[in-house]
Amino acid sequence: MGFKFDQPLYSLSDEQEQKEILALWESEKHGGLWEGNNRLPFPLTFLIALVILTAFMITMPIWGQRPTAQDFANHVKLMDSPEVQRLATPEEKMKYVANAAYQMADNRTKGNLERHPITWDDLLNIAPQIKEIQAGKGKYPLDNYTVLGDRIVLANFEGNMRPDGLRERKQPWWDIGFTIDVFYVSYFILTVFLIVKRLPHFSRKPDMSKAS
Repeated sequence: MGFKFDQPLYSLSDEQEQKEILALWESEKHGGLWEGNNRLPFPLTFLIALVILTAFMITMPIWGQRPTAQDFANHVKLMDSPEVQRLATPEEKMKYVANAAYQMADNRTKGNLERHPITWDDLLNIAPQIKEIQAGKGKYPLDNYTVLGDRIVLANFEGNMRPDGLRERKQPWWDIGFTIDVFYVSYFILTVFLIVKRLPHFSRKPDMSKAS
């Protein structure tokens, strides 16, 4: 019952196991039909590829790191500065704050700020929530909260256990959307490959004349 890897594209089972599988097919009926050991039909292969492609296309808009409250901490700090208060319109204030905060950010945060711009009105709405968390009124640090438009919510990720008994709610640094997609698609394809290649090669047909 072991794997045989010398010809993985032909079969992953040895000769004895293939003979046993063929003998089993020759002695049993499956749903009233005889086992033919045919190749997977091309239309079905095309359909599987289409499903995978569709899944990627649907999830593509949410690829990337989600913005956290920590990403906008400098925005909140800058919005009350005299330089910003002297500006006349919300657009001018937001432009100044966004440029200054971008210059202060690290590379990861800069990427989030480019993908997730914020308006002055939304900044005014989330600023009190960020200040409350910074004041110690939240159970989690700022990078455990996700920004959704004009509000912030606790991220729906669960990571390592913290010393205080709570789990981290921070998106993993390696999770940028498509990473998860590629992982599960690769897992699915590899699993199907291992299952199918454990069977006899499609060129080997059971002898139906031996069937009872």
